Amino acid sequence: MSVAGGFTQTLDWLAFTLPSTTVDEVTKTVGGDWFKSETGFRGYPTAHLMTQGKTGVAKLGTGAPRNPKEVHVNLSAGIVSQWDETKLKSILAWIFGHKGHVTRADIALDDREMTVPIETVRLAVEAGQVVSRSKQFKLLQSSNHRDGARTGDTLYFGSRASQTMLRVYDKRLELQARGREDAALYGVRWELEFKQDRAQACAKALLTLDPEDWRAFLVGVLRSYVDFRETTREAESYEKYRAPLVGWWKALTEGFMRCRLVVERIQQRLDDVAAWLANAISPMLAVVVACRGDQFLMEMIYAGTKRWTQKHYALLKQRKRGTPYVLRVS
Repeated sequence: MSVAGGFTQTLDWLAFTLPSTTVDEVTKTVGGDWFKSETGFRGYPTAHLMTQGKTGVAKLGTGAPRNPKEVHVNLSAGIVSQWDETKLKSILAWIFGHKGHVTRADIALDDREMTVPIETVRLAVEAGQVVSRSKQFKLLQSSNHRDGARTGDTLYFGSRASQTMLRVYDKRLELQARGREDAALYGVRWELEFKQDRAQACAKALLTLDPEDWRAFLVGVLRSYVDFRETTREAESYEKYRAPLVGWWKALTEGFMRCRLVVERIQQRLDDVAAWLANAISPMLAVVVACRGDQFLMEMIYAGTKRWTQKHYALLKQRKRGTPYVLRVS
């Protein structure tokens, strides 16, 4: 955790996949006392678990038929939030050194002094003062089903299906409802959830940047996702982006500039696509062909050519000269 000014920053979730490693290496690198689970995890037939403290949970899955050496790991906030900058950078370096992919990374930016209440944020959204790349906004009101006590409101920007989603909620109230003694240490939480390519990009940025620059980077990414300006819902887009920041948002973000999270676009290789087809698709494809015949396969391939986009034409350029790309069956 890093503390400075209006926000503190904490890694709140980390998930990653390694294409080839061993369970022993993962458990030794992450640390903790792991034990084998009786059930699988996320489609992996073999799973291991680890708990740490009252809230830390780690899960590991491996042994998938498509790639028996692949290992997927989920680490909850109770584990990763305890890591210092050195530990986090060493784990990220290890992941990328094994050609791994970070599939999810949650970053919590906490307004521990509660200088901006949830109600202020909600009213700004309703007034049209939010400038966001996300078109979806949702308000969820929560309460304890046992005694009916409110556990707070959560504002959602974005959807679960997208690679970036923002949650804003009263972390202090949530922890108080759960009886946590340290609830007073928390306040309003702005939590960015990155998945897939955006999680990978965020993790690579944290590995590359000096820890003292993390906060400026993360607040900048937050501002690129949502900004609050003295504007209205009816204003044109260019007017919204030129409008001045609302006072409470300017104070909370301390004048940090907006910062884009750049996703590295890696061109697909034809060999990789062919390997994916062979390993992941061929068993089910064989079942369909066995039931419906070769003609169905040929019709499906022909229909697929009508849906080619730029990425498909880029793959076509990788074929060897003289190699036909129209499949013919005698």
